[in-house]
Amino acid sequence: MPISSMTGFARIQARVHDQLGYTLTLKSVNHRFLDLQFRLPPGLDELEMQLRKMLKENLVRGHIEVALSIDRGMQARAGYNRELVGAYLAAFVAAREENRLTGEPDLNAILRLPGALQTEHRGEEDQAGITASVLQQVAPLLQQLKTMRAREGEALETILLDILTRLAEASSGVAELVPEVEQRYQERLTQRLLAAAGPEFNRQRLLEEVAVLVDRSDISEELTRMATHIGHFRDLLDTGGEVGKKLDFLLQEMNREANTLLSKTGGIGGKGSRVTELGLAMKTEIEKAREQVQNLE
Repeated sequence: MPISSMTGFARIQARVHDQLGYTLTLKSVNHRFLDLQFRLPPGLDELEMQLRKMLKENLVRGHIEVALSIDRGMQARAGYNRELVGAYLAAFVAAREENRLTGEPDLNAILRLPGALQTEHRGEEDQAGITASVLQQVAPLLQQLKTMRAREGEALETILLDILTRLAEASSGVAELVPEVEQRYQERLTQRLLAAAGPEFNRQRLLEEVAVLVDRSDISEELTRMATHIGHFRDLLDTGGEVGKKLDFLLQEMNREANTLLSKTGGIGGKGSRVTELGLAMKTEIEKAREQVQNLE
């Protein structure tokens, strides 16, 4: 199963009848949980409830904006208030006769009177038609969104695999330097302790203490755990599905290992400086990966 990004967009345009159409869009961006936001015309509460249920059944994470815009054919909906216009005409005739005047009513003037023109509303019939049509379009719309999110996820996977390669290379570079770094650390520590011990000291006891301190500065466990995390990360990418949170947790663990590695090898000098450079490079790659993983479902 491929991994999916939380970034995506889908749009469908459809018609309920000749004079009624709509555009339905889904826009998805990253979010820790599934966050649904609806922008629907008034009177479609039932549709919103059904859309919310369907989206929850098909999506796991992301901030999802659902927008529905209605397109009505104005020409077919234009009409006039027959009762009101008839009353105006009757009043015109009555006033003309009572005042013994001449003239004919001006239809243009009458239709400009308040309430003379009106929009024909089909009310509940249109709402029911929109609801039924939209629900039929949700499946292909979701498929369109998932396709785009999968395509984005594929691009993110390529980026993450490149980051893992560089991270593994930096970790291998540190591993190659470990013997020299340990030797230098032991030599420097021995020199300092000898200088501070004075004329009377137990050389064997001092060497034992040095061995203990060197062992505490050993970074082989950190490197082993880092390699394990990298392998687990690759396995999760291969498995696919909803791996965003798992990968984020792994990156936190990797960052902890890199920090420990740096704290154990700081201040050694010589090859230790190269270890510090590689350790900082590891942290940089881990941060890059975390930025990308934030977009994964």
